[in-house]
Amino acid sequence: MKFWRWEKGRQNTGYEKLLLLAARWPIPFDLYLLRFREGICIPPHTDRVKSGRHYRLNIVVKKAKAGGEFLCDSPIYESPRIKYFHPDISEHSVSKVQSGTRYVLSLGWVRRS
Repeated sequence: MKFWRWEKGRQNTGYEKLLLLAARWPIPFDLYLLRFREGICIPPHTDRVKSGRHYRLNIVVKKAKAGGEFLCDSPIYESPRIKYFHPDISEHSVSKVQSGTRYVLSLGWVRRS
């Protein structure tokens, strides 16, 4: 894990992530700041885990001027700025950022069965 350095996101679509905090014990979690610049999108996908249930809470810190909307099949909770969902079972995506830059604070953890 590389703390406090911008890295390419896992989907290889151009979004960037900055790892702020992480731990493996007692509950594995990570906290990222995500950056979506103009032209970036994330296609529909799920994020598999080896075991347990994956949870993610996304807080939109700054919306893009246009586009960059989060889409999720079955969120646990969703409002314009808060997205709480199971990324391992709920297909999710981000529409193309048409204008501006979108920033998201993303907290994820895995609860063992």
